[in-house]
Amino acid sequence: MAQNDNPNNDKKPPMKQNPILLFVVFAIVAMLVVKFTSADSSLGGFGAGASRNIEYYELKQLIATKQVQNVSIGQTIIKASGIDASGAKVVYVARKVADPSLVPLLEEHKISYGGFSESNFFTETLGWLLPIFVFLGLWMFLASRMQKSMGGGIFGMGSSKKLVNAEKPNVKFDDMAGNEEAKEEVVEIVDFLKYPDRYAAVGAKIPKGVLLVGPPGTGKTLLAKAVAGEANVPFFSMSGSSFIEMFVGLGASRVRDLFEMAKKEAPSIIFIDEIDAIGKSRAAGGMISGNDEREQTLNQLLAEMDGFGSENAPVIVLAATNRPEVLDPALLRPGRFDRQVLVDKPDFNGRVQILKVHIKSVKLARDVDLEEIAKLTAGLAGADLANIINEAALLAGRNNQKQVSQANLKEAVERGIAGLEKKSRRISPKEKKIVAYHESGHALVAEMTKGASKVNKVSIIPRGMAALGYTLNTPEENKYLMQKHELLAEVDVLLGGRAAEDVFLGEISTGASNDLERATDILKAMISYYGMTDENGLMVLEKQRNAFLGGGIGSAREFSEKTAEYVDSFVRKTLDERFKAVKQLLQDYNGAIESMVKELFDKEVIDGDKVREIIEAYEQENNMPSRIIKEQEEEV
Repeated sequence: MAQNDNPNNDKKPPMKQNPILLFVVFAIVAMLVVKFTSADSSLGGFGAGASRNIEYYELKQLIATKQVQNVSIGQTIIKASGIDASGAKVVYVARKVADPSLVPLLEEHKISYGGFSESNFFTETLGWLLPIFVFLGLWMFLASRMQKSMGGGIFGMGSSKKLVNAEKPNVKFDDMAGNEEAKEEVVEIVDFLKYPDRYAAVGAKIPKGVLLVGPPGTGKTLLAKAVAGEANVPFFSMSGSSFIEMFVGLGASRVRDLFEMAKKEAPSIIFIDEIDAIGKSRAAGGMISGNDEREQTLNQLLAEMDGFGSENAPVIVLAATNRPEVLDPALLRPGRFDRQVLVDKPDFNGRVQILKVHIKSVKLARDVDLEEIAKLTAGLAGADLANIINEAALLAGRNNQKQVSQANLKEAVERGIAGLEKKSRRISPKEKKIVAYHESGHALVAEMTKGASKVNKVSIIPRGMAALGYTLNTPEENKYLMQKHELLAEVDVLLGGRAAEDVFLGEISTGASNDLERATDILKAMISYYGMTDENGLMVLEKQRNAFLGGGIGSAREFSEKTAEYVDSFVRKTLDERFKAVKQLLQDYNGAIESMVKELFDKEVIDGDKVREIIEAYEQENNMPSRIIKEQEEEV
């Protein structure tokens, strides 16, 4: 968009644009008027004549030689009128001195004298107006600063043009990878903006609004910019939180301004990021929020989306949110947001494509295998992958490498998942031994339990805020459904650490607190949400709610005390049963655990292949049938 066409560049007269300048000009003019008025009036009836400053003793000499005709005595100065040597009239001005002999001297030489007031109406008025002027100037200065930071008008009241980002993005669909289905959904919007006649000929109407839904970091904003970039139309973006201010009605005014600007530049695209800030359900707050500022803003948004016709001025509204469940139903109905596009976390192929996009500006070594990195990053969003690439580049630069290696990328993945490695943290040999047995227990159970994620790496090097060690279990693909045996397998893996401490050390530690918490939550979900118990049958005890505006917090329990007792009993009984089974497994493979602990003490880090090698070697030594779960055995 050309600079001249930008509605943000409204020209105003300099005085209106800067009220402080207007105040300064007024103050200067007022002082000049006061000065000249004061100078003229201060002659005190002396008439016109040149003014000459002299010392007090010179004035007394003039009086003694009768070179003055009359004298006026003020509070701080004395004025005397006379005639100089050239015959011109002159007024002598001298600083007043506490001299009691002056009046007798005047009377002696029969020179008339009197008093005068040095102040006048203007100077007296300025005396009490000046503080007011100073206060007004200070207030106008603060108001102008707040205007710049809050977007127009005093305290942000007024136009919202400064809050709107108006641009023509140069982002294309090629810059966005991993969401092919989402791109297909918005391609027709681009096509309509380019060729509106094609759709009008068959009587088709383009959707007025498209809601981009998905977890944080999946590329919703980038997709909206890509739509505008591909269509080559103006792109007006504004955050949902920018509509809300402390003054009632301001949000509604900003909504009107936004749509007005977009209509002037039609065809155009309006993008509202984090629309849940203003689009929350009006029923969520009950009767209390009937006249809420947020509600007024939402009502204005609903009215604007109904009010403009896409035929005359094609304006398409794109919005993004990661909380679609909190939005008002009136906002989601056809005619407003006609379509919801899911921008989800990428699958394996999507992650590979996203990694390829972000490595364009990175120098890679020949050993880099992006597919392996994609397998390690299941469940991560596009923003996470971009950060991993950047972290790997930073690691390579820190080590003075010319290229980013596969080791750099793996280390970046571990940083993103487990946290920063803290090699400087000193832990005692006793704690190191506990951590080694704990993590070895996790690793062995994970490899020998059907449905569990395979081990990628085991480490006893502290990472992150609190972890003294970790076992990295990475599924090769995203899981959208989990079967009962997979949930129980996850419980077994979580209990493996505590079980190893109990079996091999004879005493438990505090290191399993998070493991036990997660295991308890899984079992509660099995009985409360998924209906996976025989005693409770298919009955769902709790609804899966997202807590917003008090919607899910503090809600009444929907089952009896007897059922609650059964839930507690089931969780405890199942935990005890799984803990006993895990302990037996670790006792059967005690030699493998000891070998793993020895390896961890020597190297501090072992990979998944080494874990599987140790287990297989122990089974062969003891003529045991292999219980390691192969990948093909997990297929249903």
